[in-house]
Amino acid sequence: MNLKKSFLGLITVLVLSGCSTNTPVGQWQSMFDGESLTGWKKAAENPESISVEDGMLKCSGERSHLFYKGDFKNFEFEAEIKAKEHSNSGVFIHTEYQDEGWPAKGYEIQVNNSYRGSADHPERRKTASIYNIRNIYFPLAEDNEWFTMRIKVVENFVEIFVNDVKVNEYTEPENPWRWEGGENTKLSRGTIALQAHDPGSTVYFRNLRIKSLPGGGGERKKVEDQTWDNKVTKLMRAGFPLVDYHVHLKGGLTLEDCVANSQKAGINYGIAPNCGLHFPVTDDESLYAYMKEVQGSPTFKGMQAEGREWITLFSPEAVARFDYVFTDAMTFTDRKGRRNRIWIPEEVWVDDKQLFMDDLVAKIEAIFSQEPVDIYVNPTVLPTELMSEYEELWTTERMKRVVKVLAENNIALEINARYKTPNAEMIKMAKAAGVKFTFGTNNVTRDLGKLDYCLLMLEECQLTPNDMFEIKPDSLKSVLIKGLPDKITG
Repeated sequence: MNLKKSFLGLITVLVLSGCSTNTPVGQWQSMFDGESLTGWKKAAENPESISVEDGMLKCSGERSHLFYKGDFKNFEFEAEIKAKEHSNSGVFIHTEYQDEGWPAKGYEIQVNNSYRGSADHPERRKTASIYNIRNIYFPLAEDNEWFTMRIKVVENFVEIFVNDVKVNEYTEPENPWRWEGGENTKLSRGTIALQAHDPGSTVYFRNLRIKSLPGGGGERKKVEDQTWDNKVTKLMRAGFPLVDYHVHLKGGLTLEDCVANSQKAGINYGIAPNCGLHFPVTDDESLYAYMKEVQGSPTFKGMQAEGREWITLFSPEAVARFDYVFTDAMTFTDRKGRRNRIWIPEEVWVDDKQLFMDDLVAKIEAIFSQEPVDIYVNPTVLPTELMSEYEELWTTERMKRVVKVLAENNIALEINARYKTPNAEMIKMAKAAGVKFTFGTNNVTRDLGKLDYCLLMLEECQLTPNDMFEIKPDSLKSVLIKGLPDKITG
């Protein structure tokens, strides 16, 4: 009787823990002996793409997969990974053996530090993305350098860490939206698999280990907004880069708050300090101090170039430390020599509405034909006293002039969630001209919202992933190619 109870108790522990029968709960188990593929099974498709080399698992060549002989539900997996330049791989979880093709069961956790795909099919999903479910677009790992990836799954909750920095998370709903053919792209239980992607890709793995976890007793983590989860997943599946490049640490918002909100909402963020005369960052020294402060955070690092004086305050080398640079035309000097800051009613002069608009459009043309920036933000915003006449003052001809200078200088156009600008007419005009787009909040409080206006314009203007801005490689950064002009004319 006691023996029977003991046996039933053991079975209960194994079922509740979701562990494989040969893996003690809570203890790390090595998955690779450094010499052979013992414990693993190659797919029948292109098995030569998987090999052991100098104590490492090597995934290089035509598409193939290597499956671990195990079964896990709640677990923690860890591996050291090194990707060569422009390489692409993945770690599949809760999957099962397949002879060929991409594994249809479970999730792929992306390994991609610098691979950009092709012009027609760009690959923006970077290392630690939950592929097609919760993509991230900033790489925290470098090519040709070993980094550690850790994946933790408890019931319906997934977390991914890179070098012990939490980069991504996902709470799976009870009945998640999935595309046709992707019905099994979800959590259940299963094994681990590694991927060889294509002939130009080489990725190494070593020190692979796994630990079964006791789980949450079957209790699922709550999803607060199923509609939002569906919307984000549909965008991710389409390869649409859901990035808010225009976030400030203002109104009590901390970097930690921003990262937590990003991972909860599925929106990637670019954090930008205000850089210019009388702003927090005013020279190279304060710029480098800021970069040191945010270094290593799972966010893009943007620079908001303020006023026209910014070009005299920073060196090109310092500016190039940022992932991207943006500016607006909300600070300019009019034809009477008056410095307008059009978000401050006391510091804007509108003697004649049409002349004001002529000055503003001319200044936009001067700024974006001369300043080495990537994005025009807060676009077409007018002083408060004129915003009610926005549609009349922003004539088609004026919009065409702005679109022309952006297209000629490869400047992206922000769709701004706060000001709800520009309008659909200008977005469609810019799309036809080949201008790229970004989404931006420009928050002044802790509330970052969910890019409502941006997503509305995405649908109304039928924007595609290829219409969206992409961070430039260092070799193509405008500030290193153009340098900084001595002054802005016009």
